[in-house]
Amino acid sequence: MAEATVQSNVRIEDAGPSRKKLYFEIPADTVSEKLTGSLDMLAVEAQLPGFRKGRAPRRLVEKRFGQTVRSEAKSQLVAGAFQQAVEEHHLKVIGEPFSSELEALEVEAGKPFVFSVEVEVMPEFDLPALDGLKIRKPIPEVTDQMVGGEIDKILINEGELEERETPENGDYLTGHGIMTTADGTEIHNIEGAVVQVPTTDKAGRGMVLGVMVDDFATQLGLPRPGETATIRTKGPEQHEVEAVRGADLTITFKVDRVDRIIPAQLGDVVARFGLGSEEQLREMVRSRLNERALIQQATVMRQQVAKHLMDNVDLALPERLTASQSARLLYRRRMELMYRGVSPQQIEEHIAELRAASSEAATRELKLFFILSKAAEQMDIRVEEAEINGRIAQMAIERGQRPEKLRQELIQNRQVQQIYQQIREHKTLDAIVSKAQIEEMSPDEFNRIMKEEATA
Repeated sequence: MAEATVQSNVRIEDAGPSRKKLYFEIPADTVSEKLTGSLDMLAVEAQLPGFRKGRAPRRLVEKRFGQTVRSEAKSQLVAGAFQQAVEEHHLKVIGEPFSSELEALEVEAGKPFVFSVEVEVMPEFDLPALDGLKIRKPIPEVTDQMVGGEIDKILINEGELEERETPENGDYLTGHGIMTTADGTEIHNIEGAVVQVPTTDKAGRGMVLGVMVDDFATQLGLPRPGETATIRTKGPEQHEVEAVRGADLTITFKVDRVDRIIPAQLGDVVARFGLGSEEQLREMVRSRLNERALIQQATVMRQQVAKHLMDNVDLALPERLTASQSARLLYRRRMELMYRGVSPQQIEEHIAELRAASSEAATRELKLFFILSKAAEQMDIRVEEAEINGRIAQMAIERGQRPEKLRQELIQNRQVQQIYQQIREHKTLDAIVSKAQIEEMSPDEFNRIMKEEATA
């Protein structure tokens, strides 16, 4: 956005639930003043062949740099006018403005600049009472069986790849994946992509290039290195790439190598972790599971609050999620799964499942986002930098990464904002839980009651 706002005539209309359309007309004298000022500034700095810096004739400067000046002036005028409209009309914007017409428009001296943009905004609705909710609190228990299961996962994670000639269920294929739509549009072209031959418990379902395919095992087959498998499927309706939604997709996957994970030996893992005995490893795993159990306890209590809010808020939502909304929901879910200690592979499978989820499930996620944003604002929930750093450190430990490395990854993928949003939502839900009527119970009793309610 520009540093300075731009006075303009603006008209605002509803463009659907949670969306506004803004019509702008920037006066001709404002346009001329912006173009003249930008050109004057450039003329002072311009250096053309045969002329000293700042001495080139204005007509030559305009001829050489006119298109650049007009493009930059347009961007500044649009950004300034939009910012002014947001402030004057108190719009609660939650996304970047977008326009299908703006790119083709040009500004001209002596003429008003007329354009329109659409923007996603917070919907208007009332929150229910937030005090005194009845919340069930399962008391976590970490069993020896759970410890053993977690150690088995560690042995797999610390295992080695054994290259094979022919794949079997559960093996991993590395190769070149290409996804195209029916009209030939290329969505993905990825060297070094990895897919897993579905294990027997997956009923043939599998993931390729971020898309879940019901009959993946049948279409994939058991290709050897050098062979190519072709998978055809329908693009999920909630995909963050607009061109994929509902499209007939063709995915080719040329296999470069086949690998099977050979679990590491327990003694090797003990030594690798710098521990003195297998018992120390078990105690370390038990401690980690206890922390994860407390996170899960907090999660199920927050989920009960979230359900109460969802059931008691009347909120109009978009009929169809935009690509930007879908992307936000996927980022939001990815951060939540990382926080819970879910493995990277399982996270990607969850994300693929969410892309394939029904429109109703996706809009419920969006509804919760709106509700918690308003509740956080009403309760004045704030997030400090130290809390963000602490959350990243916690997630790094779960993933076996150094915190600074994970932080750099999140910055590069522009996901730090999602960490902020996650903490803000958690603190909002926890603030409501702190005022609730808590009933403690065993995990078995909790699961029984929840199952009965779900069935009812």
